[in-house]
Amino acid sequence: MSSQINDDKTFDGTSFAGQIVRATEYNNCHFKKCDFTNSEFALCKFIDCVFEDCNLSMMKWSRSTLNNVVFKRSKLLGINFSLCEDFLFTVRFESCMLDYSSFMSKKMPKTHFIKSSLKEVTFTRAVLTGSVFDESDLSGTVFSATDLTGVNFATALNYIIDPELNTMNKAIFSAHGLEGLLYKYNLKLI
Repeated sequence: MSSQINDDKTFDGTSFAGQIVRATEYNNCHFKKCDFTNSEFALCKFIDCVFEDCNLSMMKWSRSTLNNVVFKRSKLLGINFSLCEDFLFTVRFESCMLDYSSFMSKKMPKTHFIKSSLKEVTFTRAVLTGSVFDESDLSGTVFSATDLTGVNFATALNYIIDPELNTMNKAIFSAHGLEGLLYKYNLKLI
């Protein structure tokens, strides 16, 4: 598959596993129960697309564009989103598993992570201003030199964030989450 444009298509149960796809554009496409494991999409464009109940584990997005892409109930293990094009990068995750993925140096303001697992995810040098982590598990997730201005962590779980290493102006936390902000001081909160 290469150099083609797909408009308003639904891919249901399609397997892209292990495939290399180059310079292909997907506009307003819906991917349902598709398998993308170990595939590579190089120089591709995904615009206004939805991935629903898909397995995208270890997928490579080499210099691809993700513009207004929604992932629902999908498995995205070990994906390096840093390889995506920065221009117009906008994504949303709902009930997804993003463990071991990386958003290093990504500018992704107002991104929503809803009821998702983000264990061991890297957000080093990322810009997440105004984003929301709603009922999402952040165990082992790394925030370093990251702009967390106005980020809502009120219902996030298991995070450890060093306020001295990140910009956190007007970030929102619940009282039960304070332990994750004070961990390095070895304080006992009751």
